[in-house]
Amino acid sequence: MSRKLAILLPMLAVGVALDQLTKFLVIQALPLGTQIPVIRGFFNLVHIRNRGAAFGLLANLSPHFAWGFFLATTTLVLAVVAYLWWRLSEKDTLASFGYGLIFTGALGNLLDRLRLGEVIDFLDFHLGRYHWPAFNLADTLVCLGAGLLVWAILQKDQSPDVSHSL
Repeated sequence: MSRKLAILLPMLAVGVALDQLTKFLVIQALPLGTQIPVIRGFFNLVHIRNRGAAFGLLANLSPHFAWGFFLATTTLVLAVVAYLWWRLSEKDTLASFGYGLIFTGALGNLLDRLRLGEVIDFLDFHLGRYHWPAFNLADTLVCLGAGLLVWAILQKDQSPDVSHSL
């Protein structure tokens, strides 16, 4: 088994399982629309549903159109990420982790859309009157993956290019 695959498969299995487990626990423990303060003035557990994209964008689309649209776009994103991951060198461990996290998070949210027609969000952060839109573990994985890809790109840009040395 390749090193990249040895990174991706456990990440997929554990990441999707944890994402779906946390969402199942939220459904079981919190009625839709409720919140539990965890750290007053900073962090709540909530149970909301998001029919739209990140931060509720496009949430006002008709449910049938939204389901098809997000199914198609997520499938396209998964295909592009898989292709980019496949093209990576075995040495690109950081980028492999990044693509793997993005793929895992996108797959977790896709499963919600297939089952429910919407995504379950439950992590709610705020500070004073500043409020971040609620999100879930899958969203966190996508953001972490994107951050790792940026880091991998910056690392490559900072490495000396010995191919043009005298």
